[in-house]
Amino acid sequence: MANILVLGSGKVGISIARCLVDAGDFQVSLADVDESALGVRAPVGADTLVLDASDGSALKNALKGRWAVINALPYFLNPGIARRARDAGVHYFDLSEDVSAARQVRDISSGASSLFVPQCGLAPGFVSVVANHLVQTFDEAHDVRLRVGALAQFPDNALRYNLTWSTDGLINEYCNPCEVIHDGARREVLPLEGLEQFSLDGVNY
Repeated sequence: MANILVLGSGKVGISIARCLVDAGDFQVSLADVDESALGVRAPVGADTLVLDASDGSALKNALKGRWAVINALPYFLNPGIARRARDAGVHYFDLSEDVSAARQVRDISSGASSLFVPQCGLAPGFVSVVANHLVQTFDEAHDVRLRVGALAQFPDNALRYNLTWSTDGLINEYCNPCEVIHDGARREVLPLEGLEQFSLDGVNY
């Protein structure tokens, strides 16, 4: 049974840990620096580990004997965790939207014996898988537009936004250039441009 370490006991981290436990194919450990949070949030069936992932020595010990590490921590910790994963020969996954961190992870992974998959959250990540799957069902695709956003069914704030993940990550994503593929070319664009108006279930966004 593959031994997986999930870093971070926020909403995303515990959701990942719960899915892996429910799958029944993995031995799951959920790690966080906050011991009390682990005690309350960890899903039944997951081991818990109090760990400061910024402590390289502690992280090195935590990765021993693992098959993979899934990093659900803030983006600025990614390069350090990726380096330790490479040293340990452990498969590495993160959910980051940060372009710079993803590039550093890509550089770290060069020549590694294990798999490195940065930016495999919702967007970037799953939305790309969906787009690829949809495109494969057509003989010829001219245009693909996918929209991803935390638009709550019952908005309760002025922005009509449901914050389900790292506030640091959200601010970072909306303040720094975004990497896109436009007209077949990789480019960097400013965030929050290309404003669109559309309606969803009678609510205008």
